[in-house]
Amino acid sequence: MPKDYYKTLGVSKSASEEEIKKAYRKLAHEHHPDKKGGDEKKFKEINEAYQILSDKNKRSNYDRFGAADSYGQGFGGNPGGSWGGFPGNGPGVNWDGQFYGDAGDFSEIFDNFFEGLGVKPRRKTYHRGADIEVGIEITLEEAFRGAIKHVKIKTLTRCEECKGKGGDEKAGYTTCSVCAGQGEIKEQSRTFFGSFYQVKNCVPCRGTGQIPNKICRVCRGNGRVEGERQVTVEILPGIENDQLIKITGSGEAGERGAGVGDLYFRIRIKPHDTFFRRGEDLVIRKELNILDLLIGKKIEVSTIAGGKLNLEIPPHFNLKEDLKIKGEGMPRIGNFGRGDLLVSFVIKAPKKINPEIKKLLEGLEQG
Repeated sequence: MPKDYYKTLGVSKSASEEEIKKAYRKLAHEHHPDKKGGDEKKFKEINEAYQILSDKNKRSNYDRFGAADSYGQGFGGNPGGSWGGFPGNGPGVNWDGQFYGDAGDFSEIFDNFFEGLGVKPRRKTYHRGADIEVGIEITLEEAFRGAIKHVKIKTLTRCEECKGKGGDEKAGYTTCSVCAGQGEIKEQSRTFFGSFYQVKNCVPCRGTGQIPNKICRVCRGNGRVEGERQVTVEILPGIENDQLIKITGSGEAGERGAGVGDLYFRIRIKPHDTFFRRGEDLVIRKELNILDLLIGKKIEVSTIAGGKLNLEIPPHFNLKEDLKIKGEGMPRIGNFGRGDLLVSFVIKAPKKINPEIKKLLEGLEQG
């Protein structure tokens, strides 16, 4: 049966790049073979689907021609290779959505072709920890004043037993016999161009060229474990809804002491009962009694800072427009002043008019 990559990731054919990425990350974390209860076969299928659907050209070809090309191998195929679902063991995608070891990827085919001519391409490494995105919900007042948030993140953290090394340093290391300490091995791949050699990370030593004499009993040589990290994030005054804050080096720990990923906080501002935000401006709706308007009564309006303003409506003012109050809106990030407060009027007729006032109004109309 033809492969349905959309079904594999659980998304529709009209799914956006962000929806595909989110679906992949969720499934990859769930089925990763390094995790308890992981499914290597399922992880392979998820990686293959993501590799195709996350690439505009490959996705377009897949939508037009399906999963199999005229040579009988899928767009994500790996003739002559092996799958492992993690860096250094055949093709796959790491937590960052980066690809490695895919014989179906033309860029790698040509890399290997030129390597055969003596031109060695730059070696790829994908052991860095994944980036993480977390949502933070704040109030409009917090977005106005700024805030400090302390957030706990569940992620892969450095193994403290071995300090992220994967083994006991005192026990020393042994040169990997599989790759002879090179950290990489060559595998033959057959493609429609012919047979080529691929350079891949060595699986037993995870691309390091050395194997600990005493593997860490806690992380089993990986250098990281499931844990929790507490992060303090500063939210600057004037931040906008859906804005990202980057905390470098606070994401997922890398394997065996490799680089740590980054942490991104996506800001969600709760709807407010009184104000509606329009960029750097704030909008407030104010009911206006027609009699108060006629007698020139001042109107009290609240501000986001918690204060009160008494306003006079200017003569000949068009009540269909917003009355602008300068500098009473949201702060501009970087301390470049503030936006404006826009008062939107809703005209209300009085429930009952005093007979004397009614007679006076009729007289004004006749005059």
